[in-house]
Amino acid sequence: MIRFTKMHGTGNDYIYINAIRETVGNPKKLAVKMCDRHFGVGSDGLILILPSKSADFRMRIFNPDGSEAEMCGNGIRAFGKYLYEKGLTKNKDLSIETNAGSRHLSLKIKSEKVQAVMINMGEPILRRDRIPMIGKPGMVIDELLPLDDGTRFNITSLSMGNPHVVIFVEDIHKFPVEKYGPEIERNTLFPNKTNVEFVQILNDGEIEQRTWERGAGETLSCGTGAAAATVACILNKRTGRKITVHLRGGDLQTHWDESSNCVFLTGQAVEVFEGQWPE
Repeated sequence: MIRFTKMHGTGNDYIYINAIRETVGNPKKLAVKMCDRHFGVGSDGLILILPSKSADFRMRIFNPDGSEAEMCGNGIRAFGKYLYEKGLTKNKDLSIETNAGSRHLSLKIKSEKVQAVMINMGEPILRRDRIPMIGKPGMVIDELLPLDDGTRFNITSLSMGNPHVVIFVEDIHKFPVEKYGPEIERNTLFPNKTNVEFVQILNDGEIEQRTWERGAGETLSCGTGAAAATVACILNKRTGRKITVHLRGGDLQTHWDESSNCVFLTGQAVEVFEGQWPE
């Protein structure tokens, strides 16, 4: 039996396994089974807690289709909550190794419970070849993307450790995310596929966002997506540098700091339940 904990950050839910203690032979296969919402536990992904030689802990993330992701803003917040509340650490400042590099967490504690987590998401990657995205060198800001059905979108692309495409829309609630999300995710311009953010500007300090996540479909929230949307808003001169991002699962606060060039993301994390999975 494998012991696990189900957690979520603004509705973006993950299954956490302490792989320091538990043996996970084939995490890709296990993710497909456990993430299934009909025959498994049900989640947007599987996250393993591992030791690290370069940071306090290491995080590995597997999507419901078994593919491995580089980073997850909501997942890493709940990761920090897990570490503190399960007694793996008593540090309030943590470095976490991910496949996108190390990320720094600051835990906000009240009565020995993690109330919120702020993440330094690092600097956005704006170079086309490093997103990665095929095409001429340079940045991808408000660039035309034609689809096979004749639809044309203006896109801004970047990486927050994982690739993102941001598209501004007039009415986020009526926009057919389920139609265009998978088309753009699998577009041949993106050799590693891409996450897709659909964003409606509310005012200088607020946006509303829906995300089609690579390997998972539409999710209630996406932390790296909120960071990517913030960068895209600023690059396109649509908002200020501090934004409240309204997602279907709740709100996140973001700040693209001008002095450090890093994006900071703050939000809550929630434990749902614990269980055992028959291996």
